[in-house]
Amino acid sequence: RGISTEERPKRPLTAYFRFLKENRPAFRQKNPEMSNMELVKKIAGAWKELPASQKQVYEDARKTDWQKYSEQLAAYKAQLTPAQAAALKEERRKRLAKRRSFRAKREMTVLGKPKRPRSGFNIFVSENFQESEGVSPAAKLKHLFDSWRKLSNSQKQPYLQLAEDDKVRYENEMKSWEAKMVELGREDLIRSVKQRSKKNPAETETAKASSHESKAKSKLKKPEE
Repeated sequence: RGISTEERPKRPLTAYFRFLKENRPAFRQKNPEMSNMELVKKIAGAWKELPASQKQVYEDARKTDWQKYSEQLAAYKAQLTPAQAAALKEERRKRLAKRRSFRAKREMTVLGKPKRPRSGFNIFVSENFQESEGVSPAAKLKHLFDSWRKLSNSQKQPYLQLAEDDKVRYENEMKSWEAKMVELGREDLIRSVKQRSKKNPAETETAKASSHESKAKSKLKKPEE
C-alpha cells in the first residue's frame, strides 16, 4: 500500500531508440508524405549506415543512464516489504502484458494487417443494430441475441453465406499482406503452417456462430444482473 509500479525507475533507452527518438522529428519534417512504417524503415537504414564512432556516442549515453538506473532501482527495491514486492511484481506483469498487447495491435494497424473475418452473427448484429429495440447498447445487443436464436437455419443462411465470403476475402488479403511482410523482412508475422492449414470440415459456420452467441450471452449477464 502506498507503493506503485509508477514509482519504479524507468529503464533507459537503447542506443538505437535514442537515435530514433532524437532524429524522428527531422526525418518526419523532410518526409511528410511517408507512412509511419516507411519513416521508421528509413531511420533504421540511417542508423545502419551511421559510422561506428557516432553510434558510440549513443551507446555511451546509454551506459551512463544505465548506471544511474541501476542505483535508483536498488534504492527503490530496498524500501519494499516482501508483500509489496510480490504485489508490485504481479501489477507490473499485468501492465507489461497489456502494453505488449496494445503495441502489437498498433503495429498491426500501422502495417495494414487485414481485418479478421466476421461471423454470421456479427454481420446480423451490424446490419440490425441501429433499428434494434432497446435504449442502451446492452439492451439492443440482448434483443439481437434473442432474435438470432429464434431465426431458422434458412433465415440464418444469408448471413452465414456472407461470413463465408468474408473468409475468402480475408484469406486473399492475408496472402498479399504476408507476401509484403516477407519483402519487409518481417517473417515473424507470417502465420505458421498449422495456422494456415484448413480447419476440420466438420466444423460448420453454424457452430462458429453458436460460439459467438455464447460469448455475447456471457457479456450480457452482467448488465442484466
